[in-house]
Amino acid sequence: MTVSRDQLAKLIDSTLVKATATKSEIEKLCLEAVQYGFGCVVVNPVYVRFAASLLKGSDVRVGSTVGFPFGVSLPDIKALEAVKAIEDGACELDMVMNLSAFKSGDYELVKRDIEAVTAVKRIFSDVIVKVIIETPLLTNEEKVTACKIVKEAGADFVKTSTGLFGGGATVEDVKLMRQAVGKDFGVKAAGGIRTYADAVAMIEAGANRIGTSTAAAIIKGAP
Repeated sequence: MTVSRDQLAKLIDSTLVKATATKSEIEKLCLEAVQYGFGCVVVNPVYVRFAASLLKGSDVRVGSTVGFPFGVSLPDIKALEAVKAIEDGACELDMVMNLSAFKSGDYELVKRDIEAVTAVKRIFSDVIVKVIIETPLLTNEEKVTACKIVKEAGADFVKTSTGLFGGGATVEDVKLMRQAVGKDFGVKAAGGIRTYADAVAMIEAGANRIGTSTAAAIIKGAP
């Protein structure tokens, strides 16, 4: 598969969510997003308002994390975090699934937790919700179950991982997730995607969004 530079850029969430991210680094992230035409930038909640102000008038969307990185906040807290992020200018939300509840087999709590965030879509209809299931910590059977819960809970995307816990996206996982959610649902590959070839491999496997902290390098490597 050949994906042009412009086509790939629109599928990229250029991400800077490390704990030590500085305001100047966020500014650079946003300027690069405009320069290369990335679809979205993803930042932690503390920087959403700043990023939104920098990107005002551009085509680049602003994304925020919710319940990041562990996913074990209470549903009400995640819901409040989501609303506040949207009020600050976010139009995409990358939330972490409650893995503790999931591993305990409490799938109803997992679903309610996601629904607490997807409920914002009833008020803010253009908001996109992506749910991180942390694939490196799940069996294949658990990955399929998680994907189905995410879809049933009204999210827009299922996302591989934060990249912080034992690995990131793999072609095999993306294929499995695409099969689990069907052709019309979003699949975001994130974690360890650092080159144009990495990104294309994920798209070929079924991803229709790429999350990466090395977006500019990826685009520069496009043929």
